[in-house]
Formats: sequence, structure tokens, C-alpha cells
Amino acid sequence: MNQLPVFEPDALFLLSIGFILLSGLIISTVGRQTFLPRVTLLLIFGVMIGKDGLDIVPSIISDKFELVTDMALLMIGFLLGGKLTKESLGSILQSAFWISVSAAVLTTIVVSLGLLLLNIPIPLAIMLGCLAAATDPAAILDVIEESGYEGRFKNLLISIVALDDAWALILFGIGVAVVSSLTHGVTDSSALIVVLKDIGGAVMLGLCIGFPAAYFTGRLKPGQPILTEALGIVFVCGGLALWLDVSFLIAAMVLGAVVANFATHHEYPFHAIEGIEWPFMVIFFVLAGAELDLSMLAKIGVIGFAYLLLRSFGKVIGGTLGGGYSGVDKSVKKWMGVALLPQAGVAIGMALVAANYFPEHRQLLLSVAISSTVIFEIIGPVFTRISLTKMNHQGYQKNQQHY
Repeated sequence: MNQLPVFEPDALFLLSIGFILLSGLIISTVGRQTFLPRVTLLLIFGVMIGKDGLDIVPSIISDKFELVTDMALLMIGFLLGGKLTKESLGSILQSAFWISVSAAVLTTIVVSLGLLLLNIPIPLAIMLGCLAAATDPAAILDVIEESGYEGRFKNLLISIVALDDAWALILFGIGVAVVSSLTHGVTDSSALIVVLKDIGGAVMLGLCIGFPAAYFTGRLKPGQPILTEALGIVFVCGGLALWLDVSFLIAAMVLGAVVANFATHHEYPFHAIEGIEWPFMVIFFVLAGAELDLSMLAKIGVIGFAYLLLRSFGKVIGGTLGGGYSGVDKSVKKWMGVALLPQAGVAIGMALVAANYFPEHRQLLLSVAISSTVIFEIIGPVFTRISLTKMNHQGYQKNQQHY
């Protein structure tokens, strides 16, 4: 009897991608019948087929996770920036600024002080507090798009998410400088300088590519940019950002915002990208789930549990106080912080950097960061969806009045 041929690497790669995409289609369909966001369902599916589950994801796929992540986040960043138009921001710009600052800073303070009260070493408490400020723009944006909700709360949430990780990176740079001063007795501002260079360089790159792109794109077929132009500009921006070692997510956001606001001959800049974004997102979230290290959950302990509660409280209280200062409606103050609970790669990336600065805290720092990310990545989108549902109902009751 003839044996079946062994899968060649290329065949295995294509077969696996096809399986993931079809599974994502089924999961999205099932998700419409449940309250769970498709992001959470895709992550759970990834866990089931990943190394801590059935372990059926071939290495030829998992080895490409970093590349898939970069491509997906580039498109997310561009689309997120594209929503930051003068029309959509309108009167919410001040509210977005104050709520985003409040949610980031107060979360850092609440987590740091709470951990200090548990007798956690000062350097570790400060670093974990800085990590807590970061959110997951990919998960939040997908839940927003899936919900179909249209309203001022949506625009405000998108604006806050666009600013959130920038504040988290700045706080992280300040935190590293403070901890270095406390532990080594010298003022080390190198981390803060690197972070400012990372953000400033990304903004400059987005502007430098964005303005020419705003003028030249859409000229081949007047008023209608084609997919090739869109992907070409986004990937050039991402490639240069990685080469220059600046934040490609922030660079892509700035690029999208510039094109959306200055491409006057476009009715909707690069609309074509939205048509191919979802397949990348399916692969991204499934592989993210497959890469989650569930064994870290066993190591979370009292510190990790306290971190989960303190971060959640910090986001909620930060959204409430920031909303109160900026004068938004009571329901927005109540639900905005809840919508910001998802957390992913930025926090882990910062934890890895912090572990290199302070190797004596490496094990505990990474354990808490990774284990909490597993939890926030799976349940966070659920709370984002709850927030949008509540605000959608509130908007309906108020007949689409202010919030």
C-alpha cells in the first residue's frame, strides 16, 4: 500500500494558513450568536491548538508570528490613525487627552502604591505600575468594529487608545530613570531619552511619509486610492520604522491621521485596507493565543492577583476622574476605564526591557507581566464589549443626544 506523501514545508504552510482562516470564519459566525467578542474566541481557539493545548501549530507558522504581528499592527495603527480626523475629533479632543493621561498616570500610581503596601520591593512596584498603563489597540479596535456601534463614545475611545501607549512608553522611561536612581544612586535618564527618541522619531517618520502620501496617492484612479498604494505606503512606513528602531505602531498612526486629514481628493483614504485587514487579524489573534504561556498562570501568586485587581481599579478610576475633569457625561466616566482593560504585547515588550535593566527582578517581573497579559487579553475584550453595549443602549435611550 502506498504511503501518503510527507507534507513539504510550503504545502504545510499554506494548509495551516488556510485552516486558520477558515476556522476564523467559523469562529466569527459562532461569535455572533454569543456575547463573547471574536477576539476572545480566536485567542481561546489559539490556546486550544497551541503549545499548551493540542500543540498542532507547525513551527513553520509559529516562527512567522513576529512578522504577522508587525503586519497586523501596522494596518491597525494606520486604520486607527485614519479615524482621527478633524470631523471625528471635533469637541472630544480635550476629553481624549485628559482621560488618556488620567487613565495612564493613575493606573501607574494605583498599581505602584498598592504593590508597595504589600511590601513589594520599590523597583519592582514602580516597573509593574508603568507596565499597567499600556493597553491593546488591536483588540479594542476590533471589538469596536465588530460591535457596529456608532457614537461619540466610540470616537472618544478610539482617540484615547491612539494616545494610550504613547503615555505608557513615556511613563516607562520615567520609571526606569527613577528606579535606576534609587538602586544605583545615580540619575540614569538614558531610558527616558530612548523612549522620547522612539516616540519622536515615529511621529517624524509618519509625518515625512504621510504628507507626500496624502498628495500623491489616489492619482492613478482619481479620488480612489488602490490597494497596492495603500499597502505599499504602510509597509514602507513600517519597514523604515523597524530599521530606524522607532515605534512602528505610532508611525503608522501618524501616517493614517495625516493622510485622513490632508488627502482632500480622497473621500475615504485607503478604504481598501479595511477589506484585507481581517484575515491578518485572524492569523494574528490565533497565533497570539497559541503563543500564550499558560504555565505562567500558576506562578502569578499574590503579587499577580493584586496586579490584576489594581490595574483594573486604576483604569476605572482613571477614566472616571479624567472624564470628570473634562466634563463628559456620567455614563462615559463610568464605562470608559472598563473599555481600556485589554493589554498585550507592549506591556510584555516593556517588561523584557525592564528585565534587562534590573536582572535581579527579571523572573518575577516577567511572570507577572506575561500571566496578567494572558488574562487581560482574553477577558479584556469582553469588558470592552460590555462598555460599548451599555453606551449603545444609553445612546438609544437618550435618542442620540450628547453621549
